[in-house]
Amino acid sequence: MLKSKVYTLFYVDPDERDLNNDFADALKAKNFDRKKVNSVAIINLKATWLPNVILESKLKEKQKKFPHTIYVKDKKKVLVKQWSLADDNSDILIFDKKGKLIYKKFGKISAKEIPEVLKLIEKNI
Repeated sequence: MLKSKVYTLFYVDPDERDLNNDFADALKAKNFDRKKVNSVAIINLKATWLPNVILESKLKEKQKKFPHTIYVKDKKKVLVKQWSLADDNSDILIFDKKGKLIYKKFGKISAKEIPEVLKLIEKNI
C-alpha cells in the first residue's frame, strides 16, 4: 500500500502522541501535493493505559487537525513485533515512492533534524 507516493508513517503510543507534533506541524505546513505525498498514523493501542473513550476523543482531535492522514489502530502491537519498531514511543518511518524505507526515527525528531527530514521528502517526490 505504501507505494506510488512518499509516505510518512507515524507509529505512536497514545501516551506519546504529542512527542513529534513539531515535525507533524512542519510537514503539514509544507502543504505537499497529496497526489505525491501522504501520511499514515498507526496508533499502538496496546501500549497505553488510557481508556478507549479518551483515546477516541484524542484521535478525533488529530483527525480534525490532520484530515488527509490515514488512521489505523494496532490493537496487538503488530508492527512492534513484525517491523521491530520501538514500543511505548513515537516512531517515524518515511518510505519513497517504491515503498523503500528511506528514514526512521524512534523518539523525538529534534528541531535541527526537521528541515533535513523535509528536504529528504522533497528529494524523493
